[in-house]
Amino acid sequence: MKRILYIVLAAVTISSFLFSCEAIEDRESLPAVTLTPETIKYSVTQNAAKKNEIVLKNEDPTVIPFWKYVDAQGNELGHSNKSEDKITFPFAGKYTVFYTAFVRGGSVEAAPVAIDVPENDNTFFSDPRWNKLTNGQAGKTWVLYMTAPLEFIGNTPSYVNRAVSGPGWWPNLTDISWAGLENKDWGEITFNLDGGYNVSVTQTNPALGATQKTTKTGTFNFSLTTGETNDRISFNGGTEMLHPNEPSYFSSSFSFTNVKIVELTDTSLCFIAIRADGDYLIYHLVPKS
Repeated sequence: MKRILYIVLAAVTISSFLFSCEAIEDRESLPAVTLTPETIKYSVTQNAAKKNEIVLKNEDPTVIPFWKYVDAQGNELGHSNKSEDKITFPFAGKYTVFYTAFVRGGSVEAAPVAIDVPENDNTFFSDPRWNKLTNGQAGKTWVLYMTAPLEFIGNTPSYVNRAVSGPGWWPNLTDISWAGLENKDWGEITFNLDGGYNVSVTQTNPALGATQKTTKTGTFNFSLTTGETNDRISFNGGTEMLHPNEPSYFSSSFSFTNVKIVELTDTSLCFIAIRADGDYLIYHLVPKS
C-alpha cells in the first residue's frame, strides 16, 4: 500500500513540475516592430471654418495612440490617449502635435505636425470660472489667506464644494497654534490670459532663508468639469501652486504641479493636497488686495 502511495505522490510531483514549466516554455516572445513613421495611419485635421479646432484621429485599431501638443515655446499644453479627440488652441500662434503609436513590440513616433492658428477664439473662455481664476488678460494675483489658511478633512478623498454647500471648517490660525504654521508672507501666484495660459509664482525658498523668495514663470492648464467638482490646474515650466513649504504642510509624495480645485469664487481659491501623514489638507487662497 505504501509503495502505491509513493508512486502516486511521485507522479503528482512530476506532473506539477511539468505543468509549471510548460507556461515558461510556451511563453510567446514579443514580435519585431514592423510599423514605421511612414506607415502609421493617423490624421491631424484643422477645422477649415474654425481654425482653433483640431481633430486627432488614429486610423489603426491595432495600436494604442498617444497624442501630445505643445506651443511655440515647447510648453506642453495637453495630451490624450483617445483614438479620436478634438482639441482647441484658443490663442493665435504656432503649435505642434506629436503622435506615438504603441504596439506589442514597442512604440513608433510619427513626424510632428505643425499647426498655425491665425486668430484668438475668445468664446473658449466663456465659462465664468476662467475669469474668476485669471481676470482674463489683465491677470489676477492670489495669496494664502493667513487668517484661516487650512481646512482639515481627514483622509477621505471625497469633498463637497463649499462654494455650493456653504462654508466648511476654516479654523482661524490663532485657534490652531498647535499646527505650527508660521503666519507670514509666503508669496503669491498670478494667472493671466494675455496671449497664453501664463502663470507666475513667487514662493519662499527655504534654501535661501525664511523670508527670501524666488520667482518662476511658466504656463498652466485649467481642466473644467461639469457636475461633481473635479476641476484641476496643472503647471508647466517648473512652476507649481503656491503653498506653505514648512515640512508639516509639504509632502514630497504629492505634486503641487497638479492640484484639484475644490472651491473657486471671485474671492476664494481652494485646492486639495495630501499631508505627509496621509491626511488631506485644503489650502485657502484669496485675491491679493
